[in-house]
Amino acid sequence: MSYPPLITPFRRAIFVAVALLFVASFAVAQAAPSQDQSGTAGFSSSQAELSASGLHLREFSLPDGAGQYGNGEGYGGGGKHGFLHHWAFEAGGGFNGPVGNDTPFITWGANFTVGAGFHFSKVFSALLEYQFIDDKLPGAFISAVGTQSGNAHFNSITGSPVIDLTPKWHNGVYLVGGFGYYHKSTNFTDYVCCDLYGYEVPENVLSITSNQWGGNGGLGIYHRMGGTYGDGTGQLFAEARYLYVHTPPISQNNGLGTTELIPVTVGIRF
Repeated sequence: MSYPPLITPFRRAIFVAVALLFVASFAVAQAAPSQDQSGTAGFSSSQAELSASGLHLREFSLPDGAGQYGNGEGYGGGGKHGFLHHWAFEAGGGFNGPVGNDTPFITWGANFTVGAGFHFSKVFSALLEYQFIDDKLPGAFISAVGTQSGNAHFNSITGSPVIDLTPKWHNGVYLVGGFGYYHKSTNFTDYVCCDLYGYEVPENVLSITSNQWGGNGGLGIYHRMGGTYGDGTGQLFAEARYLYVHTPPISQNNGLGTTELIPVTVGIRF
């Protein structure tokens, strides 16, 4: 038995329901990518804004000079807080003259100084210095000994503090001193004939040496080099020190009395 009037509406209802489900599922499938794309675009846009905002914040949160060549903390930076910035070096040369009771036994000459140390602060530095001094001997003293020429040599190693009295000045003033070991040799020479070319050559006939502790102290001026605001560590300097070495007296035949000199040195310091 069949019921055509009932079956047809039922089939039609099923067909319409299936069609509605298909249309609904297709619409959902089409809407999901669109939402993802919209979300992705929105996220990218937000990320771009955040990145720009973050970059902006980072630019204003970086310390002065950080990340810039010559101003960083690393090896290539050479910044103020870098380790190498604290090392100190110097080299210089000049002349020196006698003072006090030493003038009959020594005269003018030259000096050379090198040193290395550490900058503990903008005001205080300490260096280990080597200095060589070459002085001539007075003619009267040489004649009294009975030789033709002579000189006095000093080799010293001293610990030398340096105190910058004007650490914020481009041109400034500092105090300097030192204490350490001094080796003094007084040498008398005669000229004998002759070398291969017929010239007289010096021959050392007498040397008197002594090893003593000594000290020095003085004042210097400098011109600071480099630095945007005159705060570079390089300096051109000129200084004068009073040098005192208590060498043995002549009567002991192993020295030539107390030595007092004024070395004047011009050089460069970092």
